[in-house]
Amino acid sequence: MAKIAQEVVRNAGVDVDELLKKLVRAASAEFTTYYYYTILRVNAIGFEGEGLKEIIEDARLEDRNHFEALIPRIYELGGEIPRDIRAFADDAACPDAYLPANPKDMKEMLMVLVEAERCAIRVYTEICNMTFGKDHRTYELSLAILNEEIEHEAWFSEYLGDGPSGHFRRGTPGESPYTSRFMVVPNGHHR
Repeated sequence: MAKIAQEVVRNAGVDVDELLKKLVRAASAEFTTYYYYTILRVNAIGFEGEGLKEIIEDARLEDRNHFEALIPRIYELGGEIPRDIRAFADDAACPDAYLPANPKDMKEMLMVLVEAERCAIRVYTEICNMTFGKDHRTYELSLAILNEEIEHEAWFSEYLGDGPSGHFRRGTPGESPYTSRFMVVPNGHHR
C-alpha cells in the first residue's frame, strides 16, 4: 500500500517526506490538544465556564477524531508516528494549549482556545495548499479537518465578542460532520 501511495503522490510533485512530517506534526497537535482541552474543559466552571464546557467538549472530541483520521493516512504513505509519546508530543505543529495561570479567567481561557484553533487552521491550510490537485486523499482529509477547525475557532471567537459566527454547536458531541467519513470503527464501517 505505502509503495503505490508514495509513488502516486511523489509522481504528482509532492515531497512525500515533507508531507509526512507535516502530517505527523498535525497528528501530534491533535493528540496534545485533546489532552489539554480535557484540562480546560474540567476547569471551565462558574456561570461563564458552564456555557463553554459543552463547546470545549465538542472541539476536544473532534480533535481526537482528527488524530484518529490522520493516522491511517500517515501509514498509507509509508510514515509512522514516534514510538515515544514524549518525542511525539514535543513535535506538535502547534503550541500546547495550557490552562491559564488564573483558571477562573474565562477570557484568558478563551484566548488559549482561539489561538489553538487558529494554529490548526494554519496547519491544515498549509497541507491543503501542498496537496491540492496532487494528493487527493490527503487533500480531502485535510480539508475536512480544516472545515471543523474553522468552526471551532468561530465558536470560541464568538464568545470573545468577535461577532456572530453563524455556526451552531453539534447535535451530538464529537460528531465531526466533515471528518466522520474518514473514520473507521472496529467493525470496518465508517462512522
